[in-house]
Parts: sequence; C-alpha cells; structure tokens
Amino acid sequence: MFLKLLMIFIIVPLLELYFLLEISQYIGVFTTVLIIICTGAAGISIAKRQGYQVVNNIRSSLNSGKMPTDDLISALLILVGGVTLLTPGFLTDISGFLLILPGSRDLIASLVKKYFFKYVKENKVKVHYGGQFKQSQNETQKTNLENEDFIDVEAEEIKEDKTDYNFKS
Repeated sequence: MFLKLLMIFIIVPLLELYFLLEISQYIGVFTTVLIIICTGAAGISIAKRQGYQVVNNIRSSLNSGKMPTDDLISALLILVGGVTLLTPGFLTDISGFLLILPGSRDLIASLVKKYFFKYVKENKVKVHYGGQFKQSQNETQKTNLENEDFIDVEAEEIKEDKTDYNFKS
C-alpha cells in the first residue's frame, strides 16, 4: 500500500508538470495559469454548492430515521474532488470535476459501494452495528451483534425541594 501511495505522489505531480509545460507552449504561460486559477475557483464554488446540498440530504435522511449511506459516500467524493481541484494541474482538475458533478459522482459512488461491499464479503473489513462491542478471550469466536438490542441509559436522582416560594407582599 505504501508503495502504491508513493508512486501516486511521484507520478501524478510529474504528469501534471509535464502537461502544464506542454500546454503552456501552445497557449502561453499566462493563459495556462489563468485557466488553472479559473477552474480551481469554479470547481470550489460547485463543490461548495454540492456539499451543502448533500449535507441537507443527510440531515433530512437522519430526521426521517434513514441511514444516509449514499449521501455519505457523495459527501466523501465531493471532499476529495474539492481537494483535487485545489491542486494545480489539468489532470487533477478533470478528476476533481468528475468527483463533484452529480452525474459522474453517482457513477463513481456506485463503483465505490461495489468495491466496499467486495471487501466486506471477503472479510477484509469488519462492520459493527447494533449492540455493544465485546472483546472475547478467544479471537476466533465471533459474537452475533445483530441480536443484542439494548438501550443505554444514564439516570440521576433528583430530590424534590419542598421550599415554599410564594412570597406575599
């Protein structure tokens, strides 16, 4: 994993630099810089608007008692898209726009969900929900967390004060 990340952090900037230099030879340095600034500003504006919309969708889903899984994935993709739009370069701008625009984002979100479910099925990712997490002494023993419904309550006893607060003037 470290090697893959290292290659991404080396190859992507080199490709960006190459494309910036090649494009600036054809359209000029000033125009290239202006395009990078404008795409970054426009992208951040779109990402902000899409982010607010997704946050409102998450709120309404939570208020109606639904789990906003698709909206959470969309929020993550918008965040990553916004960060890539801040990075100067044409490739990162293209990938950033793909991540923040609704049509392409939905397609990418479905691919992310399939990828995540694949890892869950292969037991490479453990998902815990419902019930209280327990640490068993035997590592191979699996607990069935779905059947443990509980309500966690903290209580505090309040003593009633019987002082008469009726003041007569």
